[in-house]
Amino acid sequence: MASSKASHSRRHRLAFIIGSLFGWQRLSVDHGWVRRFRRAYVEQGKGNGKSPLAGGIGLYGLLADGEPGAQVYSAGATKDQAGILFRDAVAMVRQSPALLKRVKFSGGEGREYNIAHLAKGSFFRPVSRETKKTGSGPRPHFALCDEVHEHPDRGTMEMLERGFKFRRQPLLLMITNSGSDRNSVCWEEHEHAVKCAAGNYFARSDDAMYLGEVVDDTTFSYVCALDKDDQPLTDKSCWSKANPLLGVTITEEYLQGVVDQARAMPGKMNGILRLHFCTWTDAETAWMTREALEPCMVDFEPLDEHAGKPVFVGADLSQVKDFTALAYCTQSGTVEDGQHAGKPVYDAWVEYWTPGDTLEARALADKNDFYLAWKEKGLINAPKGTRIDYRQIAQALAEAQHDYDVQCIAYDRYAFSRMLEPEMTDLGLSIECVEHPQGGTKKGKPTEAMKDAAKAAGREPEGLWMPMSVRHVEELIAQGRIRIRKSPVTIGHIMSAVTVDDRWGNYWLSKERAVNKIDGAIALCMAVGAALAFDAGYAATSPWDDPEFSLVVS
Repeated sequence: MASSKASHSRRHRLAFIIGSLFGWQRLSVDHGWVRRFRRAYVEQGKGNGKSPLAGGIGLYGLLADGEPGAQVYSAGATKDQAGILFRDAVAMVRQSPALLKRVKFSGGEGREYNIAHLAKGSFFRPVSRETKKTGSGPRPHFALCDEVHEHPDRGTMEMLERGFKFRRQPLLLMITNSGSDRNSVCWEEHEHAVKCAAGNYFARSDDAMYLGEVVDDTTFSYVCALDKDDQPLTDKSCWSKANPLLGVTITEEYLQGVVDQARAMPGKMNGILRLHFCTWTDAETAWMTREALEPCMVDFEPLDEHAGKPVFVGADLSQVKDFTALAYCTQSGTVEDGQHAGKPVYDAWVEYWTPGDTLEARALADKNDFYLAWKEKGLINAPKGTRIDYRQIAQALAEAQHDYDVQCIAYDRYAFSRMLEPEMTDLGLSIECVEHPQGGTKKGKPTEAMKDAAKAAGREPEGLWMPMSVRHVEELIAQGRIRIRKSPVTIGHIMSAVTVDDRWGNYWLSKERAVNKIDGAIALCMAVGAALAFDAGYAATSPWDDPEFSLVVS
């Protein structure tokens, strides 16, 4: 028998999901007040009542939502799978005399394939992938998609969603365990759900920094997951995070049994972690954690605080699809007391450019509705054209030279000598340009100023290269010695970066997929690397002297 505490947990969880789906409304021009959410994604551990929840919601859509001629479908990758939550709905009706009086079944007991509410001309039935080939044109009021991680493609859901145009307030409810295929429709929906919950387009399921932006106001998400440091095989206190009905529909004894199996048979490990602890297997390694980054993101106005001060610039240049980013770094003071007393403190900020004529198309391709909003808020520059206009980048550098004392521009050879340098020359800009390769295999050459700074600091002169600059940024963040101007664009670029390493332990930044943007993170590292290379008072110290230190998600 479930404890009262567990029963309360069940009521709380159900109240949150159902209250969110049916408690929020929005004003529609065509239909008046309708439900806010048209899509819902629920991901949690196996055995936590997803299918009964969906079956009950389906019965509500059939009988109590006031929709004449309602069509309610339970959908699955296969016919048998589509019938699972439908059978839960049938069982609910058979246990309720009141419901039995209102509906009629098709098929004998145990073989039901349709629930009809004849008074309203409505029905509830299972539908599988094969149905999309029939061209029958369903007009769903509710579409309930079970075990989305097993759907081979988006075909069934798209077929059902196409029929939503005939309905006043339709609902697509997706329920699932975690999966393992990151090229699947389920992973796509999972990522979208995490971003909706965090209000952050760049949020990751393993580290979702909350920003509060509106990603998709029509999607409700309920994604259960462990925290990154949780160890479900050794610490049962984290089990309830992925299993909200632990002690109600699934017992601690059962979960202990599957954990024991994972320990005894490593071949079962991934399946158990995925099904019972909401762990998407084969995760990529991210560069920066939310916990490390968040304290460094601060609102400040660079020109108000740093006009006329020495500034170092990092330039990550693009042409067509990506962003061009100029990052600025300046010393803002020194640490007054504590372990790092006397060390320099830095401020950094990033500006962005991208071709304006392709911005809307790229927003669709990258599935990032924020691009247009960022343009309207002035967070990115998107001048007309299909390519980056490097005259505007040179003009921005000229303005920076007027407002600050620009010491140097750290650049990678790509696009610099062919596109930006001629524009700078044409404007008469005289700023020292220092090569800063972006990969991990090549170093730039130290300038005379860098050699002098290294000599004064008692260190060997070294050219700029990305592994060192990345570690400089990590050190400043770990020691709380840098403020980065808060921007959802910059946060997204940093949180989207992953690391690539070599056999000697050097690593640099890369991106997992083309839609991930990391230009701001790369420019930031370049600017910080230049600032520290020119600092005669900087003596290289490293948090890696501490064997337990890491900013990389493990």
